[in-house]
Amino acid sequence: MSFVKRLRWFFKDRWGSYALAIGIMALVSLLSTIPPNLIGRTVDNIRDGQLTSAGLTQTVLILVLLALFLYVMVYIWITTLFGNSALIEKVLRGKLLANLTRMTPAFFQRNSTGQLMALATNDVLAIGQTAGYGVMTLVNTLVGASVVIIMMISLVSYKLMIAALIPLPLLAVVISKLGKKVRTRFLDAQASFGKMNEHALESISGIRVIRSYVQENNDLVAFDHVTSEVMNKNKRVSILNAMFQPIISLIVGVSYSIGIGYGSYLVFQDEISLGQLISFNIYLGMLIWPMISFGEFINVLQRGSASADRLDSALTQKPDLQDSDKPVAIKLPTRIEMKQLTFTYPTASQPSLNNVSFQLERGQTLGIVGKTGSGKSTLLKQLLRQYPLEADRLMIAGVPVEQIEIDQMRRWIAYVPQEHLLLSKTIRENIALGKPNATLDEIARAVQMASFTEDIAQMPEGLETVVGENGVMLSGGQKQRLAIARALLVDSEILLLDDSLSAVDARTESRILHHIRLEREGKTTFITTHRLSAVSHADWILVLNEGRIIEEGTHEELMLFGGWYKEQWERQQMEASLEE
Repeated sequence: MSFVKRLRWFFKDRWGSYALAIGIMALVSLLSTIPPNLIGRTVDNIRDGQLTSAGLTQTVLILVLLALFLYVMVYIWITTLFGNSALIEKVLRGKLLANLTRMTPAFFQRNSTGQLMALATNDVLAIGQTAGYGVMTLVNTLVGASVVIIMMISLVSYKLMIAALIPLPLLAVVISKLGKKVRTRFLDAQASFGKMNEHALESISGIRVIRSYVQENNDLVAFDHVTSEVMNKNKRVSILNAMFQPIISLIVGVSYSIGIGYGSYLVFQDEISLGQLISFNIYLGMLIWPMISFGEFINVLQRGSASADRLDSALTQKPDLQDSDKPVAIKLPTRIEMKQLTFTYPTASQPSLNNVSFQLERGQTLGIVGKTGSGKSTLLKQLLRQYPLEADRLMIAGVPVEQIEIDQMRRWIAYVPQEHLLLSKTIRENIALGKPNATLDEIARAVQMASFTEDIAQMPEGLETVVGENGVMLSGGQKQRLAIARALLVDSEILLLDDSLSAVDARTESRILHHIRLEREGKTTFITTHRLSAVSHADWILVLNEGRIIEEGTHEELMLFGGWYKEQWERQQMEASLEE
């Protein structure tokens, strides 16, 4: 069974609680066969005129005490079994999130956000139901049915039992065929649910753009189409699910007819008593739930197996980057060197970087400029180790990056991307994301270096102001400065600023860069920008075009070359003077 195979690690770890729950369920099934036998004997005593007041009182007392005991036992196995169900959901969600944090961008290009959300919600829930409700139905089917059948044979008549259970093989055949169809349709329904999630995420995150282009109605129509597809596919699953119980009820009805008809014949033939016939029919009624449980088990198992396959497919995917078997330990990134590095994105046909080379000593600043799409951000991403590289093309302190632990590389780096991710928390919590134990003085210092102090002072609750989802309460410039303060708080060896000053004015930019030069003396900084004034102080500047270095040098040297850099500098200086 693929479901048990994929989750054997969990069942192995929790075998004790499962054994307790299954043992108590078996005991409950065994004790549940006592009341029908007592009722049958009481009926026979009434018919024979042997029922006494003391005997009736004793029978009623036994039934009441048995009911109370069964109540306690049922409570124990339900809490134990469904506690495991909740636990596996928690564990699987944690494993999924932990695995996602290790994945590289290529993984998220192959798997949409909506599909990953469906894994964490519907699929994990289906697996939890199988590990709880599915186990319950399986035990009820196997143990409950076995105990009842044994009681039928030993206390009533094996001939009557065989006759009444003749329709059961048909039940197994029908449920097997329906179960296969349920699995296929459930997979389709889960895939459409992922698409609905993806559409909802895009609509919510892009609501401002949708409104600005007056596309609300069109988006609603498109979303209605997606939700209709989800509804129709889930209806197809529900149709099959709805067929289980009527089929089971029909077969049970046939069994009842055989039991009553043939049983009455046996009573007239004096092979069984009237009380035994009544007990038999009660036992037959007790078989209804195991039969239904069998149908429910097949249904839940097919859903759980399909979800386990989908989840396992995501969890077994490995990051495109793996640590070396024998990593080299480096204390500090004293020198960063790139040697004729060429890089092509996995889905691209043309390289985004072509024979790029530079060398940067610790404490220096590298400026990277160029047209839009020239490869500036791509160059920074190589330091973040997001994609595999050719061997010996990027060196840290003379050691190829592929021989350095990925986590070590990332601990050296603070990164401020073009698109800022802000959590729906307070400003203080957002700034302290990389250093949760930072003191208020350290946070205030980082805020000051990012020229964000005055903005925070004007906010209703200062540092405790909640920024809203993805910083909806902040302007573009405030988001950038918050992200810069977050990076400066970490005080990393390497700071990557990816066009992170585009939304602030020239004076604010000048103050931030001044603070960075003072506070990060002796540490390495990379700055990509379209505003050349942000890199005029850099120790070395690269000018990229279509992934190639077309110019490089200091600000003064590039001005003497008279190329693209000088033309852009003069144009931007003229625009700045006109604005003033």
